[in-house]
Amino acid sequence: MIKAYPIILTPDTCGYLVYVPDLEINTQGDDLADALYMARDAIGAWGVCQQDAGRTIPEPTTTEPLHELNEFVSWIDIDFDKYRRASDMTYERTNITLPRYLKTLANASGLNLSQELQARLKEVLHVSE
Repeated sequence: MIKAYPIILTPDTCGYLVYVPDLEINTQGDDLADALYMARDAIGAWGVCQQDAGRTIPEPTTTEPLHELNEFVSWIDIDFDKYRRASDMTYERTNITLPRYLKTLANASGLNLSQELQARLKEVLHVSE
C-alpha cells in the first residue's frame, strides 16, 4: 500500500528539520536530500511499528498543511509493505539439498552457501537493496 504524506521542512543551521503533521513525528536531515530520505525512513518505521502493535496507519491528508513563511511543504511517498520487506533482517534456517559434488566444490572454494543462495534469489526475484 503506497501512500503520500505531506511534510513540513524548516531550514535550520544544521540542515532541515522535518515534521510529519499527519503522524505527529519529527526527524531531520543534513541537507534537503537527506531530510527527504530521513522523512521516508521515519514514516516507514513509524508505520511498521503501528502495524506491529495492531493499530491502523492514518490516511494522509491531501491538502497542504499550514506552515510558516520560512517553511515549505513536500510530499513523501511510502510503500509500507516494501519498507517492511527491506527492513526485515530476520534470518530463518532453511534446509536445502545439493548434489554432493557441488557442496564439495563450494566448500573447497571457500564459498558461503548461504550468501550465494541469497544473492541468487535476489537476482532471480529482482530484489534490490
